Amino acid sequence: MNRERYAEQMAEPARDLPAQDTVQATLDEIAASAVKLIEGCDAAGILAVSGGRAVTLAVTGDLVEESDRLQGELREGPCFDAARRTDGERLFRIADMTRPQPAWPAFSAAARGLGIGSMTGVLLYTDQEDFGALNLYSRRPGAFGEDIEAAGWLLASHAAVALSTARTADRPENPLETRHAVGEAVGILMERHRLGREQAFDVLRRLSRQHDVDLHQVAGRVRGGPAGQR
Repeated sequence: MNRERYAEQMAEPARDLPAQDTVQATLDEIAASAVKLIEGCDAAGILAVSGGRAVTLAVTGDLVEESDRLQGELREGPCFDAARRTDGERLFRIADMTRPQPAWPAFSAAARGLGIGSMTGVLLYTDQEDFGALNLYSRRPGAFGEDIEAAGWLLASHAAVALSTARTADRPENPLETRHAVGEAVGILMERHRLGREQAFDVLRRLSRQHDVDLHQVAGRVRGGPAGQR
């Protein structure tokens, strides 16, 4: 990797990430930037673990969603572990997923079925009991070497600053709480009005636009209380 060229490329997320309007937009831009800037990265996502529960916060494709779903169901996997580690280790790398992975036998077998060739990830943030990791996927074994780890660290550093700024700005949403609130509101609309999941989510988005309020606030009203109320 040409470090000067990469440093120039990294100026883009350093400029664009803090400009996002919401926490979710920041998360989505982080994942998209990883695919765009990191050589060999076919897909990227951000996985959080809160109270032992895995939550997908941002993805760039079905491959990431399937990987996160498997890790949540199996309660094992590199992203799941990276997101909840407290021993100071902040990075993982699997050079060749086509080989058995003793640490995650069930997940690695399923990952091979998804066509994952190699993975790497870095801890993105910690917030009390919540942990989040930026995870990179390639369909090719050996895609992520040590130079790519450095690239991932640089991107994660920019992302962590931008995400911290977004979360502490005058915006009430927390990614985990927002996802939970919206999910509950979608379920309520589906049950009350016999809607499909996509239809129910479209109703929430339409109400958000019509009344010029954040999605999590609409979800809180559908649930019958303030957003984030349990």
